[in-house]
Amino acid sequence: MPDGGALLAIDYGTRKAGLAIGHPLTGSAQPLEPIRYRQAEALLAAVDQVVQRWRPGRIIIGLPLAADGAETDMSRSVRAFAEQLSARLAQRSSDCPISLHDERMSSQEAARGFAQRREQGRARKRDAARLDSMAAALILESWMSEHRHA
Repeated sequence: MPDGGALLAIDYGTRKAGLAIGHPLTGSAQPLEPIRYRQAEALLAAVDQVVQRWRPGRIIIGLPLAADGAETDMSRSVRAFAEQLSARLAQRSSDCPISLHDERMSSQEAARGFAQRREQGRARKRDAARLDSMAAALILESWMSEHRHA
């Protein structure tokens, strides 16, 4: 298990959330299985279990802003989810700060990477199912790159 230096990234969606785990020492992130859910409480409970398992030192949640950087309905939903998750973790005495990170291009970049692997004959069905988690890994790697010297 990671030592608390690990970072957890979440690519929030209305029915599925992609997850990735990484460490600032390596600067790389690995996709985890995405969480499929129907109700917000189910997502919060599933993320809580991931936090208990991996014990990250910080959670990074992708913030989908408009191309011009303006807030969108989805970015407001992400902010609400982040607040709910923070409150839930605080109830469990989990001291895990949550940061929001601009994710404007992560999903498109993950889809492009998948398309390239498919063209090369290396893509599998499982890759398509984990596209959201690949986006979470890109979000996390971007965050780590920006905070490398912090």
